[in-house]
Amino acid sequence: MFSFTVQPQVTVPLSHLINVLNSMKSSVGSSSSVTYKSRKHKEHVSIPELHCTEPLWNMRELGLSDLGSQQLKELVNSVFPSPQEASLSQTSWRTSHLSTHSFFYNKHGFSYAGRPVSAQVFSRQHSSPLNCVVTELQYGPVWVQSRGFKTLRTKTRRLQSGLERPLESEGFTPSFMKGFLSRDKGLEVESLDSILKNKNIPDGQQDAFKRGFAEGFLKAQALTQRTQDSLRRTRLILLILLLVGLYGISKTPFISGLDSAVDPVQMKNVTFEHVKGVEEAKNELQDVVEFLKNPQKFTALGGKLPKGVLLVGPPGTGKTLLARAVAGEADVPFYYASGSEFDEMFVGVGASRIRNLFREAKGNAPCVIFIDELDSVGGKRIESPMHPYSRQTINQLLAEMDGFKTNEGVIVIGATNFPEALDNALIRPGRFDMQVTVPKPDVKGRTEILNWYLKKIKVDPSVEASIIARGTVGFSGADLENLVNQAALKAAVDGKDMVTLKELEFAQDKILMGPERRSAVIDKKNKQITAYHESGHAIVAYYTKDAMPINKATIMPRGPSLGHVSMLPENDVWSETRSQLLAQMDVSMGGRVAEEIIFGHEYITTGASSDFDSATKIAKMMVTRCGMSEKLGVMTYTDMTAQSPETQAAVENEVRVLLKESYDRAKALLKSHAKEHKNLADALLMYETLDAKEIQLVLEGKTLNTS
Repeated sequence: MFSFTVQPQVTVPLSHLINVLNSMKSSVGSSSSVTYKSRKHKEHVSIPELHCTEPLWNMRELGLSDLGSQQLKELVNSVFPSPQEASLSQTSWRTSHLSTHSFFYNKHGFSYAGRPVSAQVFSRQHSSPLNCVVTELQYGPVWVQSRGFKTLRTKTRRLQSGLERPLESEGFTPSFMKGFLSRDKGLEVESLDSILKNKNIPDGQQDAFKRGFAEGFLKAQALTQRTQDSLRRTRLILLILLLVGLYGISKTPFISGLDSAVDPVQMKNVTFEHVKGVEEAKNELQDVVEFLKNPQKFTALGGKLPKGVLLVGPPGTGKTLLARAVAGEADVPFYYASGSEFDEMFVGVGASRIRNLFREAKGNAPCVIFIDELDSVGGKRIESPMHPYSRQTINQLLAEMDGFKTNEGVIVIGATNFPEALDNALIRPGRFDMQVTVPKPDVKGRTEILNWYLKKIKVDPSVEASIIARGTVGFSGADLENLVNQAALKAAVDGKDMVTLKELEFAQDKILMGPERRSAVIDKKNKQITAYHESGHAIVAYYTKDAMPINKATIMPRGPSLGHVSMLPENDVWSETRSQLLAQMDVSMGGRVAEEIIFGHEYITTGASSDFDSATKIAKMMVTRCGMSEKLGVMTYTDMTAQSPETQAAVENEVRVLLKESYDRAKALLKSHAKEHKNLADALLMYETLDAKEIQLVLEGKTLNTS
């Protein structure tokens, strides 16, 4: 940036001064052409117009208005010397460069179009640039670039004068960014009157225009208000959902420990009258009821109330019903919890639930806490690196039952099917003081249970529950309830008004052996083999002294079997004699013996495989566990792999002898009753199913009543 000081207070750029002096020196137009002779081509070339990009300044703005013409001339001559003076005074090294719009222009002195210009690259041999500029002043105003920094003030002046356009950034700034960057800029608001004037709206329509404008404004304002209201409602809904979510998280197990408060249940409608078939268990629990009703009766002598009662028994025997009956008889609150409810993936949740359960119970003492499936929470404690906190729940249970704090008036009743899986500290005296066994009901208990459930349905008065009870050995109370329900459904399907013995026996067979397979297509030959096979079992059972009485014989396929013969003991079997065991083996051999006698050894079938399994188990039990072998004596052999080869061979030989003798007895019996065997097989082929009375009539040679 070249500048000089005219007055002490004024500093003027050189380019401005040149423009002013140029306007004063020459009256030639703003553009002029010059010619020069090229080195190679001697022709006139027109030089393009050189426009001044700097604003023209007057003398007043430059502070030169007080100078006279003579002083101004001297000033110009002193600043711009003549070419001769410049050449004479150019004795020192001077270099000045005039930059153009491109590096190519600076280097070669002409533009890409090939037009040489007056701008040159000056070196030591050339004239001063100021001298060259002065020499061109006679042809018109020239453009002298002002090298330096542009400030915001100068840029504003250039924009106001219209000599410089702002840089367009459309190629660099997206439209949406423009709106974002310019959103804070103030917009010029145009008045309604100016709009009416600019639109040239007639006077008669101006009122209608104003009214429409006002209505549009009001509608837009209402739309904006509705949008804002909708946004407020949305924010309110999101806030409510957030609060609900936070509340739900606060109620999760890993924060609260227990999902909800434990509410007791009053068992006024359940008493010992509703429990059938477990008289011994009811008698033992009757003492617990007395503890709860009148604790002073026992504490007066210095005794303590029992802490807990453990009910042990197979599934479906009524353990839960007994616990409810205890609370109902004593008329105390009943707290129910399952062992699996205390198990969670979060550490400490089970212990927290135990504490909450006992805290609620202590507040409502006397009461009963019933924990079903106790083995799930009270299993044996082990040291496991995979579950280092698995013992917290049972430790808390142990502390609550018999810890530093007493639980006076709170009776804990636990039920389990696997007492051997419980921790020893849990079943010691002081925690579970009483252990009550709840077995499967005997024939008397089954009869009571059947009578109880038969009262709830429409049943034939001639039905005797004792007959069904004899054929349901091993049934639990839940099994008997299911039997009665299946019989009622069968009677409803058949369209009967009441349940008869036939539906009860049908339900019994369905539970024991599966549903009937009436869709199974069995050819005549296989059906005949099945009839003689089942008749062989029935004949041996009927004519063997110590065999169980026959209940029914059928060749109707059920489950995996093509037929079966069921036998009912007159009473529950607690122990069996050697004669009874041999009779069971003979009955099992009757089916294979019948096939061999009737169809020959080459046509025996695989239908006797299950019969041989049961006969072999009985023979092994007699030899290895019951001491019923004369050669091996009264010695048990529980683990045959630990015995010597000689002993193993002796045991196998004795088992084989017993089975061979049983087979021979069954063969001899069937050969002696061949006529009865054939008659029974023909009856089964005709009727498919025969009960005990019908079998007796066939074997006695009487005709059956088919009505």
